[in-house]
Amino acid sequence: MSGVMGNNEKFIEQVLEASKVVDEDVWQLPLERSYRRMLDSYIADMKNVGGGEAGAITAALFLDEFTDGLPWAHLDIAGPMWAEADAGWLQRGATGYGTRLLVNLAENFRRR
Repeated sequence: MSGVMGNNEKFIEQVLEASKVVDEDVWQLPLERSYRRMLDSYIADMKNVGGGEAGAITAALFLDEFTDGLPWAHLDIAGPMWAEADAGWLQRGATGYGTRLLVNLAENFRRR
């Protein structure tokens, strides 16, 4: 299961719908703006890593800095990207997790 965060609830709902269609589980995480301070830097405009806590959320907040308000979603696939053992149709190793989800999302994007 991956986490998903974004700045547009309608777009997040489309990601969640696509995840169900292709059986790649996704769980919505909050885009907690108060965590933005974890990206503050005394050397640069900001850091690209927030520290040990809330890594998925701070990664999404980092990406948010470059979107100019456009709708976006961040899938945190660090967990499901690798399988230690065969499971169902997945074989041990790199899973390709999220590929089918993104293809489904793209195929249906014009219809929404």
